[in-house]
Amino acid sequence: MAAYPGCSHPVIRMKVIVQEQCCVTVLEDNMCTTGINVAKEQGLCDSLFANTCETKTAKMCCDCCLVGKAALELGLSCDHSLSVGYQCGLVSRACCVHGSQNNQTAETTLTEGRQKIVGNDTCICFKGYKLKPDGKSCEDINECLLGASNCRAGERCINTEGSFRCQREVSCGTGYELTDSNNCKDIDECETGIHNCGLEFKCQNTQGSFRCLPKMQCGAGFIQDALGHCIDINECVSQTGPCPRGQVCINTLGSYICQRNAVNCGRGYHLNDDGTRCVDIDECKAPVPVCGGHGCINQLGSYRCECESGYNFNSITRLCEDNNECRHYPGRLCAHKCENTLGSYKCSCTTGFKLAADGRNCDDLNECESNPCSQECANVYGSYQCYCRRGYQLSDLDGMTCEDIDECALPTGGHICSYRCHNTAGSFHCSCPVSGYTLSPNGRSCQDVDECVTGTHHCAENQSCFNVQGGFRCLSFECPHSYKQVGDMLERSDTVRCVKSCQPNDFVCILDPTHSVSHTFISLPTFREFTQPEEIVFLRTTVPAYGVYPLVTYEVNFEILEGNLENAFDIIKRVDNGKYVGVVRQVKPLIGPVATVLKLSMRNLTAQGDSSQNIINVHVFVSEFWF
Repeated sequence: MAAYPGCSHPVIRMKVIVQEQCCVTVLEDNMCTTGINVAKEQGLCDSLFANTCETKTAKMCCDCCLVGKAALELGLSCDHSLSVGYQCGLVSRACCVHGSQNNQTAETTLTEGRQKIVGNDTCICFKGYKLKPDGKSCEDINECLLGASNCRAGERCINTEGSFRCQREVSCGTGYELTDSNNCKDIDECETGIHNCGLEFKCQNTQGSFRCLPKMQCGAGFIQDALGHCIDINECVSQTGPCPRGQVCINTLGSYICQRNAVNCGRGYHLNDDGTRCVDIDECKAPVPVCGGHGCINQLGSYRCECESGYNFNSITRLCEDNNECRHYPGRLCAHKCENTLGSYKCSCTTGFKLAADGRNCDDLNECESNPCSQECANVYGSYQCYCRRGYQLSDLDGMTCEDIDECALPTGGHICSYRCHNTAGSFHCSCPVSGYTLSPNGRSCQDVDECVTGTHHCAENQSCFNVQGGFRCLSFECPHSYKQVGDMLERSDTVRCVKSCQPNDFVCILDPTHSVSHTFISLPTFREFTQPEEIVFLRTTVPAYGVYPLVTYEVNFEILEGNLENAFDIIKRVDNGKYVGVVRQVKPLIGPVATVLKLSMRNLTAQGDSSQNIINVHVFVSEFWF
């Protein structure tokens, strides 16, 4: 097998070989067809005598075709047994059979199938078939392989049984359709109604397409655009030399005219009265001043202006134009702002300044002299500043007006006064509840009035006055039977204490485990922000913590028996200075005014189970206010 560079894979090598052999076969078939046609038309093959690969194949087929025709003329069988090779034998038999069919005049008898018998009992095949070597059977001729088809360029030959057909290799394309005879026929879009011409256009069919022509036709001198509009033709531009020499072309609507050339003087000149020559125009004597009030000097074919101070002459526009001093000398003419004027300039100052006597510099303007502020004004360089007295603030709208500060409405207004805040112009004042409180010296806090001290209470002689926040309470405590009152004080409260005092042989009293009954009093505010338990009463004992007495061990338990309103209180045991202490705490907020009596039990226990207790009644009064 021949080597093909770059084609190492077997499948790729096979494809390359097939493509080469296909191309060679088609080329040989075309050359062979050329040789057969020369033999049929000329009867000679001399015109193909050239030593090239193509003509060798063509001449071989031409010679073999002449052999077949000669066999037919000699009356020999078309299926001769000459050793001329397989392809030459096929060409020879094809030319012999084709000539035999054209010259056959004898009476024939048709038979079924692919063959017929002639008068001398010789079998010949129908057109498109060839006789097999047995002289009796026929087989199909591949006209496509032998190049015996009449397919045109762009068509591919497809062999059929006893014949062949030609098929186009490329579609007809847009605007054409394929007919039954394998030809491309133009589609008349105008007749079939598949065009898109508007109502003002008519359809004209063309090969492979169509055109939309306006129904309205334009006259001479006009051309029609794609929308059907008539546009004038400028003959002076579209035609070459429409007018004779010495005349100029002037376009008109739909036509043009020719006019004789006139003498054309240059700028700054005009024809004399005789119309024979050009003379200078004195622009300075024109009815309308050309220099706009400035001096004018006439020149040949032109003029120039003598501009006044503050103006410059523009040689292009030939006018005196204002000289913008502010742009030419920035920052050197005025201290602040420079404003150009016709022929000059003027200076101005920014806000807060006034023009000095020299007309160029700026002095500070004391705005406070015009009292722009509602209260106090301070002049600063180039401006001023308004400020307010205590209790007022500048308005955000104009920065000049002083507005009263509502101290009570500030975010901290709720903490300025203990009770109520009253705003006043430039200030504020605080007030306290009508009764039970008085304003403290700082003017903001409310302090409780102790009616029991001032003597403003109305308690009876048998009652004791107890001060509470914002008021007082008249209370009387009597000791139970078999108890007597003793004086004592507990931390943070006034206390009345009754101790058991039994008569001899009063076993009921002796066996009563309650050793003492106490009444204590406490006043609490309504806590504004209750974040953690508040310790209000401390019950101290003499029992050492973890102490051991001879033969006896003591333990102390604390308990709330009654009056725990909304479970707002609890009691815990704590060790303080080595002794047990019961601490009553407020664990939930209570909104006053409200009053309750907490009945507390302080029980002493021994290891043998013996116990005694002390009862403490805590009278709790919660004020309406937080102070």
